[in-house]
Amino acid sequence: MKNKILNNCFVLLLLSLTFPAVAQDRHTVSGFIKDQANGEGLIGVSVYVREAETGVVTNTYGFYSITLPAGSYTLVFSYIGYQKVEKPVALDADRTVSIEMSDQSNELAEVTISTQKADENVRGIEMSVNKVEMKTIRKMPALLGEVDLIRSIQLLPGVTTVGEGASGFNVRGGDISQNLVLLDEAPVYNSSHLFGFFSVFNPDAVKDVKLIKGGIPSQYGGRISSILDVRMKEGNSKKREINGGIGSIFSRLTYEQPFAKGNGSFIVAGRRSYIDVLAKPFLNSDLKDSKFFFYDLTAKVNYRLGDKDTFYASGYFGKDVFGGGDFGFGWGNATATGRWNHIFSNKLFMNLTGYYSNYDYNLGQNQNDPNAKDKFDWKSKIISTSVKPDFTYYLTPNNQLTFGGQYIYYDTRPGKAIAVSEGENTDISLEPKYADEWALYIGNEQKLSDRISLQYGVRYSYFRSLGPGTEYDYIEVDKGQRKLPVFPGTEYEKGDVIKSYGNWEPRASLNIGLNSTTSIKASYNRTAQYLHLLSNTAASSPLDVWTLSSPLIAPEKADQVALGWFQNFKDNTYEASVEVYYKKLYNQIDYVPGSELLLNQYVTGDLLFGKGRAYGAEFYLKKNKGKLTGWVSYTLSRTERKVETINNDNWFPARFDKPHNFTSVAIYELRRRLSLSANFTFATGTPATFPTNRYDVGGFPIGNNYDGARNNNRIPAYHRLDLAATLKAKKKLFSIGEGEWVFSIYNVYNRRNAFSVYTRANEDTPLRTEAVRYSVIGSMIPSVTYNFKF
Repeated sequence: MKNKILNNCFVLLLLSLTFPAVAQDRHTVSGFIKDQANGEGLIGVSVYVREAETGVVTNTYGFYSITLPAGSYTLVFSYIGYQKVEKPVALDADRTVSIEMSDQSNELAEVTISTQKADENVRGIEMSVNKVEMKTIRKMPALLGEVDLIRSIQLLPGVTTVGEGASGFNVRGGDISQNLVLLDEAPVYNSSHLFGFFSVFNPDAVKDVKLIKGGIPSQYGGRISSILDVRMKEGNSKKREINGGIGSIFSRLTYEQPFAKGNGSFIVAGRRSYIDVLAKPFLNSDLKDSKFFFYDLTAKVNYRLGDKDTFYASGYFGKDVFGGGDFGFGWGNATATGRWNHIFSNKLFMNLTGYYSNYDYNLGQNQNDPNAKDKFDWKSKIISTSVKPDFTYYLTPNNQLTFGGQYIYYDTRPGKAIAVSEGENTDISLEPKYADEWALYIGNEQKLSDRISLQYGVRYSYFRSLGPGTEYDYIEVDKGQRKLPVFPGTEYEKGDVIKSYGNWEPRASLNIGLNSTTSIKASYNRTAQYLHLLSNTAASSPLDVWTLSSPLIAPEKADQVALGWFQNFKDNTYEASVEVYYKKLYNQIDYVPGSELLLNQYVTGDLLFGKGRAYGAEFYLKKNKGKLTGWVSYTLSRTERKVETINNDNWFPARFDKPHNFTSVAIYELRRRLSLSANFTFATGTPATFPTNRYDVGGFPIGNNYDGARNNNRIPAYHRLDLAATLKAKKKLFSIGEGEWVFSIYNVYNRRNAFSVYTRANEDTPLRTEAVRYSVIGSMIPSVTYNFKF
């Protein structure tokens, strides 16, 4: 049955090539659309041909192509927030029409919170996709006044987090490792600074943010929950620009400049927190050497070599440092991406990407003391390198074919650890693990009529666990308990294939337009994931272990279907949507009681495997234009797991299950220099396992679950209100620059939201059991930040 479905997918793709009539006299008009102010390519600009009543949108690099019969036409370029441009073109031969669009913000009294095609949410094939503009994110209230991308997307429907300060985010029933987070196409394995309070993305260097929760196109793979695609700015190709900010906890500085007579440009952005410097005068002698800070550097350069070739190179390096005295702890990401855009013809566009991504962490004691008799030094990392060619072929205005492939090589170092006791070294390191992943994909976006459009395709991924290495079989002594390794293990040499997996991943989306303002959309996607994050704590930590699929750890897979209703009102001022979804997850990882995941050579014996399901409805209402803009969203959902021997073999709520999640964002332009904003969040408390009874042993109570229930209760509901005001400086800085003050209050009414709740014996009365609520933030946090731009 599966093969028949896949064969039909290929047949549809081939048939789509034969549908368009082949005319003798057809020509193509193509080009790039850029921002007049800085030369950045504009993503998603609508290019409409008035006479032919058809059109396309620009790709990630601002490129478009449309083929039409010979004749005279008017091209209409439109983009919310920019002035509309109309260009007549005589199509008696292939033409190149590239334009620059100017921002209309200086000419309108109102603002917009979207820079995509005005009715793209209704007419576009994409569903389960959210785009948040950096202009909007910068005006929203933020913790300590610092704009943060990850915290902002948590205000979107279908997105949650397990608690205040937790790293990452959860999307439609997936854990944080099931989100593919991309920075200029390179994966970021840990997207957090300061244990989740801030993200690694410098807002001054970010150009575009897209979150894909469903209907995932075939060019994406490797994760089963969502895609967060973050694109960096290319640098101002028109003039030198300096901007930054001085805040309560860290400062930022960004420098952009053109070179080669505007054919190239670059951007460099850096941040450094200084809470450790501010706190140092207040620390006692035991803590005077404490370190707790982060820093990061983001850079990108691009160079246009003629009309058909553009080269890009970008990179990120960031580090978190914690510790004090003889103890040290830190983690960091490093990515590097190189890309080559080439136009083979006015119909065929290529993007060739190569990337390197390295996530590492370390933990140690007395590492830098040569005289210490007791030491501990532990380092771990995961490195991935990849080559990825992507092609887009513009068949006709109604057919856009995408195809390509990817190769990824994984090098994981789960733990290089040396322990020194009384001067004697003990090496407790784990052996590295290696693997590679291959993928090929093809997809087509096709308009069947003015009302019906399709996007369909298939991806095939092939994974190999590679030597050198040792693999063990395991014996299950007691069901649901730790499995014991069988000695000796099987030794593999370098280049040996230990285990291989292959998966077909079909994808399909459908848009049926009911009228000019209403549409119904549906989608299906199958995804596969070969990389797994092992974490048995309430929230993920930087020390969690990444492991690869192996003979006993099968790939995670997911099937998701979604159905949605989309409608715009009052000339696209308002947009509304309702989406329902159902997702099945396979080969989900859980853990035996007392599992040991760190520096455990036999960690596979501590793993259990089961399945999951997630389903829900997402309601979304957004106001795009006017002095008051923002959105309201409500998500009703359930996320459950089923693992043999856990919860009596019954379904139980996942750690990040939140049935009710309500968020609202409001931005009000009070006057030209002053804007006000507010965020409000309400969410059901996350599940927790509480004792149902207790035993008294030696005068101390011991909690017990008589029925073995997992996540049988919930912590209190979470809710929070944030406020902010942005005031633009009245006078220019040094007569050349601009400045603004951002005043914000996080957690306005002092809500002490629980991160977790646990039970313990009362200190004064040991036989009395009490519940303890642990809160990460329990008070109002005011802040002020000054942003500048030259």
